[in-house]
Parts: sequence; C-alpha cells; structure tokens
Amino acid sequence: MKLGLNLSFAIKRWLGGERLAALVAGELETKYVQFTWDLVDPGWPVPQRDKLARDYARAFRRAGVTVESSFGGLASYTYNHILAPTPELRMLGKEHLRQAIDMTAAMEVPAAGMPFGSYCADDAVNPERREEIYKLALDAYVDLARHAKERGLSMLMVEPVPLATEFPSTAAQALRLMQDLDGETDVPVRLCVDWGHAMFRPLFGEDANMDHWARTVGDYMAAYHIQQTDGLYDRHWNFTHDGLVTPRLLREYWNRYGLTDQTFFLEIIFAFEETDEFVLEDMKAALAVLRG
Repeated sequence: MKLGLNLSFAIKRWLGGERLAALVAGELETKYVQFTWDLVDPGWPVPQRDKLARDYARAFRRAGVTVESSFGGLASYTYNHILAPTPELRMLGKEHLRQAIDMTAAMEVPAAGMPFGSYCADDAVNPERREEIYKLALDAYVDLARHAKERGLSMLMVEPVPLATEFPSTAAQALRLMQDLDGETDVPVRLCVDWGHAMFRPLFGEDANMDHWARTVGDYMAAYHIQQTDGLYDRHWNFTHDGLVTPRLLREYWNRYGLTDQTFFLEIIFAFEETDEFVLEDMKAALAVLRG
C-alpha cells in the first residue's frame, strides 16, 4: 500500500522547507506528503505567503518528495466556511478556499482540499435552512472549481467529518455531494476519507467501517487519512497506540478494493505539550509498524 504523511505532525516544530524536507525524506524515509495549511496560512499577505509556500514545495522536490496535495488543518477547521449562517461568513469561507487554491498553485501542487463546512447550531436542526445553505454552497464550489482550473489545479477534495452538524458526515451525504457536483465543475471534486471519521460509532453505528464507505462512494475516493482511533472520538492517535485500525486491516482494505494510486496519508495530531524528541521517535515507530 502507498503510504504518505500529512504534515500535521510537524506544525510549530519543524519549520522551513529545507528542515522539514530533510526530516521527511531522511529520518522518516517518506516520498509522498500532503501539505497542511497550518504551516502556511492561505490568508497571509500574498507575497510573503507564496514565498514561504514555494520554499517548502521546492525543498521537497529537491529531496525527492512529492507534495500530492495541500489540505486544511486545525486552524482552517475552526470556522464554518461556506455552510455558515450569514452571507458575510459564507463569502469569507469561499474566499478562504480561493486563497488556498492560489497558494497551492504557487507551489505547483495539483490538488487542494478541506472539509466542506459546518452549519451553526440552529441551522443544523432546521431542514429547510440546511437545504437552502447547501445549494448556495454547491454554487460556491462550481465557482471555486472554475478558479482552480484557471490556476492550473487538476482536483479539489472534500473531507467528510464525523459530526451531524456538518456536511457531509455520512457516506450517503458524501454520495449526494459527489453526484450533485459531478459533471458540473471544471475540475473534479473528490473525497479524502479519514479512517477515524468513518469508524465513528456514536454517529454511524453498524455502518462505522470503511467497507461501508467503499461500497457507497468508492468511485469518488481520491485519497485517505489514516489514524488510530477507538471509534468513540476523532482521536488522531498514532499507530504506536492500540485501537481499531491495524496495519493488517489497512492492507486488506487496499488489496480488497484494488487500490493503486490513492495514498494513505498518516494524519497524526500530537498534543503541543509533547516534546519534539518524542514526536519524532513516535513517528518513526509508527511508520515502522505500518510498513511491517
């Protein structure tokens, strides 16, 4: 199976293209990464933002590491974006992804993605409001996909999340989104599915497994996040921790569905209190476990 790293493990720790590329290629021996917007904020002033982002991209290329996509991180996930309750907030959410597309283009990276958005508490339980805002969000994605093509990207990605107040959360909702956008956008919009999200038992019950997602939206899944989880929370534990996801489970899934180009990006979120030494050694140990 094809393993990669979402660079979430590095935030606030290993900054700068040369430093991080050397660590990924050398100490972690990894050839594929997903760049997180927690390293360079798409909303920073464009000249400084693009210089920093290009420095990362060039350093990874020199190190023989492919940046396959850029993706929203912890900071981006804080906001409701294009499912927010007011036009002003939805406009800012759309602008957030537009800026991320521009930054991704400056890096010469072909794809960008993030969760679709989050309803506020009142809208989440109002079916009419949900539908009204959802249709506006579809229009926003058509515009954003047009912009992505103009900037040279070949794909946008959406990450489903394990919260009923967001969209999409279920595999059925993800299928609806994909079908609603299919053929309507200038570049394809596909899914980046997180194993920890898909296995969230309080929301999905008996459907809390990746086979359910593969059967429902398998044709639309372009990439995966992998993490260790207990199925009770979105843990983002490393694979040095016991849980529901095992290397054998990952390999069997890969083989069962004949995956080839999709990458399993290890997306681990460490407590900021952990030492840098612990984080690096834990990442090395987890990769050794996954590689078997």
